[in-house]
Amino acid sequence: MLTEIFICPIPSSVNVFYTLFVCVLVPMYWRHYGPANFLWFSDIALLIGLAALWLESPLLSSMQAISVLLLELLWSAEFLIRLMIGKPIFGLVEYMFKSNLSLWLRGLSLFHLALPPLLVWLVYCFGYDGRALIAQTILLWVIVPVCFFFTEPAENINWVFGFGEQPQKTLPPWLYVALLLVGVPIGIYLPTHFLLDALLAK
Repeated sequence: MLTEIFICPIPSSVNVFYTLFVCVLVPMYWRHYGPANFLWFSDIALLIGLAALWLESPLLSSMQAISVLLLELLWSAEFLIRLMIGKPIFGLVEYMFKSNLSLWLRGLSLFHLALPPLLVWLVYCFGYDGRALIAQTILLWVIVPVCFFFTEPAENINWVFGFGEQPQKTLPPWLYVALLLVGVPIGIYLPTHFLLDALLAK
């Protein structure tokens, strides 16, 4: 197939660079943000993406593609717009412009820009595994309750307490989380699943 002729195998230099980057990022994030920060789905995608790269796993790469592809593209778009016009839109990237965080630390977070094309590349090389939809949904159903019950509302990891920096007060918390558990698979995972399955399945 064209995928195999022109793209695969992935150069070993990509594996090495990715691994070194994660080895730098993990201790830095652990020190400045704490271990709970790794419950963010973008951080999970970064770590599982590394495993997918080394294992050449269609399932792992497909799971992370449907998990964060749309949201990371949204993050990237807002970051670039924020750079150009200087005003926030959704508030997803405001921490990137806080002067109390070092430039080095904020620079590490630029992995959000590289993650979408990297995940698409991995799925392009390894093929899309349709089991990813169910597997990633199950992972969501594990991670979201963990964030809700064991992290601080002020951190609002994966927006389990409300979209944005402030907890939402419109709905009962349990109802909001229930809607999140249902809405994310239907509104985010399912469209991405159909798109990747149509374009990149082998």
